[in-house]
Amino acid sequence: MRILHTMLRVGDLERSVRFYTEVLGMRLLRTTDRPEQKYSLAFVGYDGEDKAAVLELTYNYGVDRYDLGSAFGHIAIEVPDAKKACEAVRARGGAVTREAGPVKGGTTVIAFAQDPDGYKIEFIEHQSAP
Repeated sequence: MRILHTMLRVGDLERSVRFYTEVLGMRLLRTTDRPEQKYSLAFVGYDGEDKAAVLELTYNYGVDRYDLGSAFGHIAIEVPDAKKACEAVRARGGAVTREAGPVKGGTTVIAFAQDPDGYKIEFIEHQSAP
């Protein structure tokens, strides 16, 4: 067994695809439009669906905003340098909500950005084995 994807409901599919591909560097893997069911999908990721878990971005026709609630936390992405990841997000018009620095009570360097719908993305800096 393995995790295939995580689905996020988005208010503007094109805007979200741009964010995940242009700001975070993912690839658009495939799209599906279901007019009779009134939704469209875009799958994005760093590798193919046969090799890695991806994100399924779901746009429900006529819904441009969602209440994110308090249960969902964030998506975590390993990066070589959290500070540089924040700089890249800012340079491409994205929002950084926590600057790179050690996690409270630890040494792992993390940072947070936010996608256009308000979902949090955590950057976790890769730590080399001792």
